[in-house]
Amino acid sequence: MPGVSDPTDVINCDSAMRQHLHHLLSRYGIQIIDVSTNEAIPGSFFGEREAGLIGNKLYLRDDTPVHSALHEAGHYICMDPERRAALNTDAEGDYDEENGVCFLQILLAGYIDRLGRARMLRDMDRWGYTFRLGSAKAWFEHDAEDAREWLIEHGIIHPSLEPTWQLRST
Repeated sequence: MPGVSDPTDVINCDSAMRQHLHHLLSRYGIQIIDVSTNEAIPGSFFGEREAGLIGNKLYLRDDTPVHSALHEAGHYICMDPERRAALNTDAEGDYDEENGVCFLQILLAGYIDRLGRARMLRDMDRWGYTFRLGSAKAWFEHDAEDAREWLIEHGIIHPSLEPTWQLRST
């Protein structure tokens, strides 16, 4: 967890938040799977408390940060169908997809009560996401045109920045 100044100072996936995530992510066919507090998270690429992803199942504990859950869900949404069909732990993806995932997780945060875009940007900074302009907010507002265009090109968001609620199909 490089760059974490206070890992308790981000919003986590408590039971109420998992309900919000279920409501939001079920539109994409993503299932939320609860993991007990002391268990390792299946499908977690980074381990610790980070979300896990195997197929369309997103594994979360109470201490999993919401930004991690939305990031992994973003990978599922943004990857091509072939990778999605074989997905187990490592979402892979290239530079453009990774930027699209970060942009999408910020947009999706706006659809979750108790979170919102501003808090997602803050949590991303607190956790140690790095961007050329020094913060997630500066990147999102001034340097993410390529990520936005990539998401539009793949039918994941509309030009209005609203999700299409569709998975990448090509």
